[in-house]
Amino acid sequence: MATPTAEKTPRRSALEEVDRDDSRPPFLLSLTEVKLLGIAGVGFFLDAYDLFVINPVSTMLQYRLYGGHSLPPHLEGFVKAGANIGSVIGQFAFGYAADALGRKAVYGKELMLIIFATILTLTTPTGSLSPEGSLIYLAMFRILLGVGVGGDYPMSATITSDRANLRKRGTMLAYIFSNQGWGSFGASLVFIIVLMCYRQVMEVQGKVSKVDGVWRIVVGVSLIPAFGTLYQRLTLPEATRYKKSQEQARRLADEEYDIAELKQKNEATVSVPEQPQEPSASASSSDVKTADSTSISAPPPENKTRQIREFITYFSEWRHFKILLGTCMCWFLLDIAFYGINLNQNVVLQQIGFDGHTGSTAWEKLYRLAVGNIIITALGFVPGYYATILTVEWLGRKKIQLMGFLMEAFFLAILAGRFHHLSKPAFIVLFALLQFFFNFGANSTTYIYPAEVFPTRFKAFAHGMSAACGKAGAIISALVFNTLSKKIGTPAVLWIFFGCSIAGAGFTLLLPEVKMRDADLLYEEEEKEKRRLQRTS
Repeated sequence: MATPTAEKTPRRSALEEVDRDDSRPPFLLSLTEVKLLGIAGVGFFLDAYDLFVINPVSTMLQYRLYGGHSLPPHLEGFVKAGANIGSVIGQFAFGYAADALGRKAVYGKELMLIIFATILTLTTPTGSLSPEGSLIYLAMFRILLGVGVGGDYPMSATITSDRANLRKRGTMLAYIFSNQGWGSFGASLVFIIVLMCYRQVMEVQGKVSKVDGVWRIVVGVSLIPAFGTLYQRLTLPEATRYKKSQEQARRLADEEYDIAELKQKNEATVSVPEQPQEPSASASSSDVKTADSTSISAPPPENKTRQIREFITYFSEWRHFKILLGTCMCWFLLDIAFYGINLNQNVVLQQIGFDGHTGSTAWEKLYRLAVGNIIITALGFVPGYYATILTVEWLGRKKIQLMGFLMEAFFLAILAGRFHHLSKPAFIVLFALLQFFFNFGANSTTYIYPAEVFPTRFKAFAHGMSAACGKAGAIISALVFNTLSKKIGTPAVLWIFFGCSIAGAGFTLLLPEVKMRDADLLYEEEEKEKRRLQRTS
């Protein structure tokens, strides 16, 4: 029996929460959707804020700890990679917990962890520890921060997709992910505002050590949206789709037990002799019942190990595993290039004269760096997300991802081939276009895909695994970019990113289009077909 597609299926899945018919464009949201966007989106805003704020913070620490000289390369990489290292742990742990324990039981806990870790990073004793000790202290608590940040990836994605109408699901997820752009923009904007407040004391009075207060305020501002959305997350009710997926899982487990019981009874009937002997007088009826009952396996226990067993069984089939492979590898390859560039923007800023090395005072250098970050974010970062929001339900996820990877490769090839020969305006335009197609492309769709293509039963864990693979790519870039660019040159590193983009386009071919696709309906039909075959075998 051929697996039905969502487009050809005339009925709706019992798991779909259906909104009232709405003829408005998908990007126009209802009040309920705006509330959901506020709960999940604000969390993702501060996720991005915390991840990307480390660029200006590491520059400010140069003046606080090393008198304006560069941080040791290995420690700089560790500080920048810390949140991503923790993210891998959080994505696996929270993804599994959300499927096994329920979204409501877990949602909000990741935000509590972010708040706790952020407060601890603010306590970095730069005045009492050695410079190396201060950086290690900061990096360790950024790893803890990353666990919470990583947990928010599968949690916000599944919380949104569990509640979204199929017609607007991709748009809602794109809205949530667009907060990454606003988080990065917000970090740059707060950096400029706080720096302006410190201009008198740093530039006029010459107290450069006061930069210690600047970076703490910039990091601490992220606590405002965190506390603002914590209560709503902790009190958000369980989604109907998740509850029904659990009911479906229990029903399928009961059916599996019934089929096993029926098979054992049939085998027992076949093995009975034609002239059955009467039980001896010494054998009581209770003994006969006991012997009969022990031949039937007990119903499956309600424990969380079943979640792992069913996950492994589901993805042991190539048709399902190739999709998981596609989401994992695409995110991994994307983040090698995306984080390699965005966690090391100083290389790019140097090309356009905003790397913080020009200026007569420390304050002026930091101000130019802040302006450069705003330029990069505003030119291509934020607009790309909104191009995805406007077109994701029209073009579909697969086309946007393929186009994104190929356009990234195109602009990376130009930047790599002409790195030392491009004029400043040309470099800015090319880099802005690269950022645009990162976000109107794979950076958005790699987040959207796992939230739509997998059944609710396995969605959070599969999303967490995919995101963890992405963060593994980010860690590689954060740790080796500076060292590698000094050894082989930045253009050669950009050629490596070009190769990753081409490979990402190749792995995208493993993925189906998920526009209007109900993974729960497909999973239900597959399981029904399996049960039918088991009964007839």
